[in-house]
Amino acid sequence: MKTIKFVSNDIQEKNFATAVRKNVNDYFRANGISTKGNLPMLLQTFTMFAIYLVPFALILAFPMPTWVVILMTILMGIGMAGVGMCVMHDAAHGSYSERPWVNKLFGASMYLLGSSVFNWKMQHNYLHHTYTNIEGYDQDIGSKGPLRLSKYAPLKKIHKYQYIHAFFFYGLMTMFKLVRDFNQLFEFNKEGLTKQQNVNPYVEFVKMGISKLLYLIVFIGLPILFTSYSWWQVLLGFVIMHWVAGCILALVFQMAHVLDGPILIEPNEEGIIETDWAVHELITTSNFARNNHFLNFYIGGLNFQIEHHLFPHICHIHYKDIAPIVEKTAIEYGFPYNSKPTFTSALLSHIAKLKELGRQV
Repeated sequence: MKTIKFVSNDIQEKNFATAVRKNVNDYFRANGISTKGNLPMLLQTFTMFAIYLVPFALILAFPMPTWVVILMTILMGIGMAGVGMCVMHDAAHGSYSERPWVNKLFGASMYLLGSSVFNWKMQHNYLHHTYTNIEGYDQDIGSKGPLRLSKYAPLKKIHKYQYIHAFFFYGLMTMFKLVRDFNQLFEFNKEGLTKQQNVNPYVEFVKMGISKLLYLIVFIGLPILFTSYSWWQVLLGFVIMHWVAGCILALVFQMAHVLDGPILIEPNEEGIIETDWAVHELITTSNFARNNHFLNFYIGGLNFQIEHHLFPHICHIHYKDIAPIVEKTAIEYGFPYNSKPTFTSALLSHIAKLKELGRQV
């Protein structure tokens, strides 16, 4: 993988980067609080695990009408996405707790989603957070098959109506990763990322295979063994759960980067981005619905993506408090602070951007 460098001679950009870090750090020092999780974070964790696992336990324990089971699987999908956004995401960034073992423990909740902790850290923590909205590097805007999420990706006829069919394919995200993880790990190893992280790829392949097998045994095998539902009914419930979770997760992430405001970037021939990294994160990211308390709780502060990208090691529980500081600093130094006032406005903007990318040469 070609190395990308952020090089800026703009003194205003460098001053912003210094000032925003100082201002946010001063907030935590002045209030004498930790940048990590707290009691509300623990309550949020308990709630998300309950939404995910309690319906599953009820399905195993009690006979239910089919329509009730379908509602339960939808609820599990909602909880599955909640665990990913509120628990795993912070823990994988090391922002859940001051204690590394706690972060590792809750980061392992990724296995309950059927995926790989190592792959997630490489794709999200490293590639997405370092190379946000950069074509060919940020896999979160990777344009493959029926979706085109970058203006630098090839345009195909199927992309013309992606603003309609994108949401169906968003729902396939977590199911796709059940299989895709193996190929992705192979790609990471080929690019030298496993060696860079001092990870033995063979051990990681074995760990991945065992964890996925155990996941399938629990969420498919147990219902087949301990309920009266046939194998195809269990598989249907499994697909419904994953589709709901995948659609929520993909939509939340895309609404922060692929919409009006954030820009899509391509490095020059020397692999240089002529922008300071902090400013790059600011101009490639957007917040939405900052005053929506339900969203703040359910999606783990991912509607505060600007704060998250600038300070990924700060727990999301604090984003609503540091957002005014970041916004004020950005305005003082003359940089845009992208933010949509509501969930609906962000969704409509994302749909419009999908339509634009589906027809833009």
